[in-house]
Amino acid sequence: MLFYSVFKRLIGKVVVIELKNDLELRGTLHSVDQYLNFKLTDVSVVDEERFPHMMSVKSCFIRGSVVRYVQLPSGELDPEVLQDSTRTEVAKEKASK
Repeated sequence: MLFYSVFKRLIGKVVVIELKNDLELRGTLHSVDQYLNFKLTDVSVVDEERFPHMMSVKSCFIRGSVVRYVQLPSGELDPEVLQDSTRTEVAKEKASK
């Protein structure tokens, strides 16, 4: 749930999502769910020469299982906060066992 909460904070920001088929899409993050499925609006293809058939897409739904990377906007995520959140989540998991 840690990554889900990170992506929820990025709704309305521009992100680049690279898929496992090497397609990179830049768009505004509209929504994300607990399975890390993404909905993007104002979509553009990063490599238009390689994927010309995708140039007409303006919004899309991306299944989480096909995502390779998500490039976050710079300055939107504090690494120290993320590390603290990760430690807290791990401690909770250990305590529940």
